[in-house]
Amino acid sequence: MADLLVEIHVPLTPIDVPDGDDPFPWIDTVMEFLFDLEGSSRGEMYDDGEELGDEYLFFVHNATEADLIAVAREVASLPGVPAGVYATVTDTDADMGGGRRVDLD
Repeated sequence: MADLLVEIHVPLTPIDVPDGDDPFPWIDTVMEFLFDLEGSSRGEMYDDGEELGDEYLFFVHNATEADLIAVAREVASLPGVPAGVYATVTDTDADMGGGRRVDLD
């Protein structure tokens, strides 16, 4: 049986950094934020983040849709996260990148 899943879509917008530095340091920031949710009633990270086209996706589940969308909004407001973040509401059996789009602004 499929569970509710929210994908958080973040544009892969590089920041201007010296050669050799990570142009996407916000990925680690988001991962740490989502790891800290473990065991909370607000949701949990479903799987590791994954690149899809020109976006990086993070997956959260194990809470109500409203709570998961609230988590996605918090991710969008984390320091260094590029503009243009949105979420999709889907389930754990669906293909990555599908679902109903939710704008977070």
